[in-house]
Amino acid sequence: MARKGNRVQVILECTEHKATGLPGTSRYITTKNKKNTPDRMEIKKFNSTLKKMTVHKEIK
Repeated sequence: MARKGNRVQVILECTEHKATGLPGTSRYITTKNKKNTPDRMEIKKFNSTLKKMTVHKEIK
């Protein structure tokens, strides 16, 4: 049976990694409450390819 509630899975993708043109991507999967945060998330996370903290934005 499906879960009930407002929590949905979202994918966060690095914005700086796309601009560099390096192969691969830095993505994180997390959940958010759609009722409390209806707009797209933007979080600073660690990018292992660039080896520094970068801004990750919600995609889709």
